[in-house]
Amino acid sequence: MDEDFMRAAMAQAALAAEQGEVPVGAVAVRAGEIIAVGRNLRERSQDPTAHAELIALRAAAARLGTFRLDDVCMYVTLEPCPMCAGAMVNGRVRRVVWGADDPKAGATRTLYQLGDDPRLNHRFEGVGGVLASECAEQLSSFFKALRARQKGEAPASR
Repeated sequence: MDEDFMRAAMAQAALAAEQGEVPVGAVAVRAGEIIAVGRNLRERSQDPTAHAELIALRAAAARLGTFRLDDVCMYVTLEPCPMCAGAMVNGRVRRVVWGADDPKAGATRTLYQLGDDPRLNHRFEGVGGVLASECAEQLSSFFKALRARQKGEAPASR
């Protein structure tokens, strides 16, 4: 099931890329059903908090009528940053599953382990590496094409 939900998050990431956004996608799942989706919208909204995870968290809370998302699992294509991991702690998310690790801002395994920090009021289960190479490729392809456009070159075809 993790791979199926990660593919749904990857579909959201693809939509973000089509809009010129960094391709990160997220889905919130409860009882085996996707209840909310999110994708990066920082460029479009000019909002530094418009990360895929926060958009999905807000939509899940609105749908459920509570910020307590203790029976929700979040699937994200890129390891959450400190802001997003902190929001998932505050939202009391049960489980977070991510694809690619983020060596620059990862806050669930790579740089920090916010979901497992005993000093915080809540901990969540973290599972990394689900479809990691596919998620990483989605990001690297986006940035490769972006660099090519910035140099005025056509991106290389596969």
